[in-house]
Amino acid sequence: MRVKLDQTEGIFPMPVLMVATYNEDGSVNVMNAAWGTMQERGTVALNLTESHKTVKNIKARKAFTVSIADAAHVAEADYFGVVSGNRETKKFEKSGLTADKAETVDAPVIREFPLCLECEFLEYQSNEYGVGVIGKVVSITADESVMVDGKIDMTLVNAIAFDPYTHGYYKVTERVGEAFQDGMRLKS
Repeated sequence: MRVKLDQTEGIFPMPVLMVATYNEDGSVNVMNAAWGTMQERGTVALNLTESHKTVKNIKARKAFTVSIADAAHVAEADYFGVVSGNRETKKFEKSGLTADKAETVDAPVIREFPLCLECEFLEYQSNEYGVGVIGKVVSITADESVMVDGKIDMTLVNAIAFDPYTHGYYKVTERVGEAFQDGMRLKS
């Protein structure tokens, strides 16, 4: 028997994405965005309202980065989601994390998060079904610590996911199958 649940965001897991920009004064701003995905290969879509400081920064600088949050920095990732850059001017500094300028766009790369997409701002969409920042991924970088034989090892990234049902964070670490191969066993 199935049990009816209250409506929530409803999809699990939701990514825990750290969207980083520069403020007008050149300081770093970061927000936690669970509503984000790849729109197509090479294009990021983030469901963000224009009231976010991050969106204002993206429009001004025409760039942003998206890092995958990891288990080692869950407190910092959560902090970036509960504190607004509109109200806390030293938000990034208070996190204790560090950043470098991205190689290809005018946005920061947070050193402590192991995987980062550098994005050029393409457009802001707003209609009856949602709002969002669309960006072109121009570079992807990973910390050496999550690389094995020249390839990223997602088990080493220790990415976290958001659970909208209980408001928990979960580690995403174990590989359980081979995409585009395992299902072929069922093909007749």
